[in-house]
Amino acid sequence: MNTLFVDFDGTICHDKFWRGLGETKAALVQSFIFEKNQLLVNQWMCGKYTSEDVNEYISKETGFEFQTLWNIFVDDCKTMSVDQDLLSLIVELRNKFKVVLITGNMDCFDRFTVPALKLEKYFDIIVNSYNEGQLKYINSGETFSEHIKGHFKNAYLVDDSSISCDIFCRLGGTALHVTKSATAHSHLENLLSLSTTLRRDSFRNWSTSAPFIGNR
Repeated sequence: MNTLFVDFDGTICHDKFWRGLGETKAALVQSFIFEKNQLLVNQWMCGKYTSEDVNEYISKETGFEFQTLWNIFVDDCKTMSVDQDLLSLIVELRNKFKVVLITGNMDCFDRFTVPALKLEKYFDIIVNSYNEGQLKYINSGETFSEHIKGHFKNAYLVDDSSISCDIFCRLGGTALHVTKSATAHSHLENLLSLSTTLRRDSFRNWSTSAPFIGNR
């Protein structure tokens, strides 16, 4: 069976945590956690910490009141947006592919974002690094391999991470790199238009004109 992996953050969603604080305060918190504490973020995404742990740490280190941080954080998780046209494309693609939402994410994704956005309606499987205990590109893309039914020659990835795309191609799949000029919507639309035949050479010809790679 053909498998399509779709990333979440930076690919089909561009909303950020703590955006509800307002532009100035949000920038301060986001810089503190995502730029100055990248190791902590990676550990959070791999199940080492909970969202409560991280918000308490931010509160302690920045002076922002915990309950205010927490309430805004939860609300921001619940109100992340994914374009409905994009979700409609994914629903159509499920007629041709097993569609897997694969994300480097935190416990809050399962607790707040998935139920609020009803993402389980649009994907066959949702794979979150928090539950896997590792990011998807670690151990030569082990997480991808665990969710493939069949050979990687029939597998596709739509992702904004060049690292993930490179690993996926090394496994034998076709990666469609999301950039400003090549959006997730355009990649999925092209994939849908070509999926009626699913001829590998057609996908290769298309992939060479895409901004990333194709199979290699």
